[in-house]
Formats: sequence, structure tokens, C-alpha cells
Amino acid sequence: MAFASVVVKAQSGFNYYEFGVGTGASYGKAEADLKKQDYHPAFNLNFVYNYSPYLPITAELQKGTFSGGGATRAEDFSGRYFTNSYVSFNLHADLQAGEIMDYADSWFLDRVKNFYVGTGIGFIYNNMTRIERFNRFPENGPVFPDPNSGEGFQGVNKGFNLILPLRFGYEFKIFDDYDQPRYGIDIGIQHYYDIGEGIDGYNDNPNKFKNNALDQYTFITVGFKYNFGNTTSYNKLIRKFQY
Repeated sequence: MAFASVVVKAQSGFNYYEFGVGTGASYGKAEADLKKQDYHPAFNLNFVYNYSPYLPITAELQKGTFSGGGATRAEDFSGRYFTNSYVSFNLHADLQAGEIMDYADSWFLDRVKNFYVGTGIGFIYNNMTRIERFNRFPENGPVFPDPNSGEGFQGVNKGFNLILPLRFGYEFKIFDDYDQPRYGIDIGIQHYYDIGEGIDGYNDNPNKFKNNALDQYTFITVGFKYNFGNTTSYNKLIRKFQY
């Protein structure tokens, strides 16, 4: 028992938990084809595999709303508007600075080590609960509905699109009585690219309507993580002690 206690003491500050679960709240807006975009909250649940204390790999489920445009010229050139009640899922990995640098002898680097950049891949299910497909101000452009076909602005009300996230942030690690990071508080910015033009429900011919970029959206996020599971040893001191 005495030998075991010495071994545990020698590993104090090097160990971490293999898994984690968490939740988070975000606030942001879409950057889509309409002139005006609205800010909304979003919420997520996630499951984490801690490849190391500085490289979490996360499966994230998110629910939120996008909206934009309006029935006046000031809100959209053609009086279009939309509301998208979406659900997204993505897998992402966040590389924290502590994984790739030696912070052992630096007070400054020891505090920088929890900054991260990350990316991944996922999909978003778009569901337009409110959308305007016709031009309210035909003097501003083509007449919709088309007098020949009866069609309005093109696009789909429901569908899946591929998303690519870019992530930047900082994780505050909170240690337990075993000197292992039990909790994490994450503050970050996420920017997502939508491959498919589905965020606002509009996907008209670019030869007729200006469209210089993919649909995108950006969030500021605060998240909380609880780590658990097997205890694994790392090759660097995770927690520095002040004597």
C-alpha cells in the first residue's frame, strides 16, 4: 500500500480522464443571400474522446434557428424572408497549444497552452418554417411569379447539407482532488461553411442573381464539459504546482 501511494503521488498532475460529456450555448447569425440576418441562440450536446488532455475529439449535436430578410425594401431588395429551424451534427478535433509546445519552464506558455484551433466535418438539416418565394417589388428586378411557369425564387424548404467548421477558443481546465482535469469551461468562436446553399432556402441561378460566396454562419459559444472514465497518463505535466 505504501509503494502504491508513492507511485500515485509521482503521477500527480500527469493523468487525465479518457472521455467527457458536455453542453453549450451559442449566439450568432447566418451569412446568407439576404441583405438582413438576425441573431439567435443555439444549444448543443456533445460526447468527447480525449485523445490527450490537449486533443479532444468531439461528436456534437446542435439545435438552433436562422432567420433573415423581411417584407420591406430596407430588409431585402425583393422583400424575401426566411426562418430556418435547423439541427446539425458534426465531428471535430481541437488542437490545443499544449500538445505541440514545451511549456514546463514558462509561466506565460503555461497559460497559453489551452488555446486551440480546430476543424472537422458534419451535416445540417435545414427546415424552413417560414419563407417568401415571390418578389414583392417587381420594379427592383425580375417579375415573380414568372408569368409563364408560375415559379418564384428557387430553392428547397427542407434538406441536408455538408458543413465544414473552423474553431478557435480557449479551455479553462478545473482539476479534482486527484490533480486531473475533471471539468472544462470552453469559450470560443465557430465559423461554419455550408456546402449546398441551404441555410436560407434560396438557391437561384447565379447568372440572374448575385451570389459571391457559400452560405455561412458564425457563433460565439460558451461550453461546459465533465470528464470521466479511464485514467490515462500523459508525457508532460498537465497541472503545474506552486510551492
